[in-house]
Amino acid sequence: MRALVAAAGIALAAAAPARVTEAQARDLVARLERAWNAGDVAGWAALHAPGARFTDQTITPKGETVAYGTSTLPQARTQAERFFSKSKVRESGQVERVEIAPDGRSARVTVRKLSRITTAGRERLSCAVSVQTLALDGGRLVSRGRTDTLYRCRR
Repeated sequence: MRALVAAAGIALAAAAPARVTEAQARDLVARLERAWNAGDVAGWAALHAPGARFTDQTITPKGETVAYGTSTLPQARTQAERFFSKSKVRESGQVERVEIAPDGRSARVTVRKLSRITTAGRERLSCAVSVQTLALDGGRLVSRGRTDTLYRCRR
């Protein structure tokens, strides 16, 4: 029995990625964006670690950062379901930087995002810089959450 358990552990270790790569980080960010744009809240949430945290803040015209608050994954999921019940969104992000941690087990990804949000037939734009932390969790790359810093979109 011990040999079977040891063999299973070795097989799992071999299947699990040992280090996060830039390509994996970019792929996860793209999958998160696709799920969000599809309004697939369950699919979007499944790409996060259970303890993920989401912080929203804005930059004022004077350049000051003002925090709106931080949500847990269950809170963010509820807010997203409420949002998608009334609005449609088309988000496009441009990855600006991927920083792999020295131990290779996590990465920090900076994405510049433009969102087109349509509610009751009216469209508005939202611009943000999103800094997301990704980490290996049980052999799978997930998001541990992000901080979105909203700023005035250029016209």
